[in-house]
Amino acid sequence: MCTVTFMARKRGYYLGMNRDESLTRPAALPPQVRREKGCAVVSPSEPGGGTWISVNDRGVTFALINWYAIEAQPNGKAVSRGIVVRDVASVEFREDAEGVIQALPLDGLNPFRLIGFFPLAEEIREWRWDQKSLTHQRHPWRTQQWISSGFDEPAAQRVRQGTFLAAQLQRSAGTLGWLRRLHQSHRPEKGPCSHCMHRTDAQTVSYTEIVVSPRRSIMRYQAGPPCQDGSATEYILSPRPN
Repeated sequence: MCTVTFMARKRGYYLGMNRDESLTRPAALPPQVRREKGCAVVSPSEPGGGTWISVNDRGVTFALINWYAIEAQPNGKAVSRGIVVRDVASVEFREDAEGVIQALPLDGLNPFRLIGFFPLAEEIREWRWDQKSLTHQRHPWRTQQWISSGFDEPAAQRVRQGTFLAAQLQRSAGTLGWLRRLHQSHRPEKGPCSHCMHRTDAQTVSYTEIVVSPRRSIMRYQAGPPCQDGSATEYILSPRPN
């Protein structure tokens, strides 16, 4: 259960992601910067080592959301979907990402949607695994959202999209402040379909914000529901020399 909001900027982008999880799930670990295949990557992580979002020193972001509309499941014990972003995080080009994804143990993974943002090419690519086939599609380089919900995915998509479209009419649309307020939002009411999600058994457990420009890539991470006052930590990556 997650919401990803992308905002195209001149020579870069803003991105916000709410992570919604069961209250019984172990708390995630804060982001860390690591080097992988000569690339600097920053991402939060699950206790088991996987992750749901990352950005690297080329400004490439990957975000993964569960695909609840597909009910198919692997035979036997499932492999954590957290390995998907972990394994692809250092990739610079879309073509290389496809090779990494195809090499994953897909048969053991529950359905997912992986979105990759490639600023140099101004390209957004989404890969979808439905337990039968891996497909992909290209999205235009413009402001848009991706939404998942294990409670009622069609309703959550409808309600959050309505809030998102209405918010784009605000004078502050396109700013970081606007992005943060959107992900803090309880409109039209606080509950399972609001951007900042609250249920008796689950809620939004973190907000991750990414700002990419030619000068640097920044990840800003806040643990806990974004509607609550909480400290956020920034992690800055300088561009890798060509």
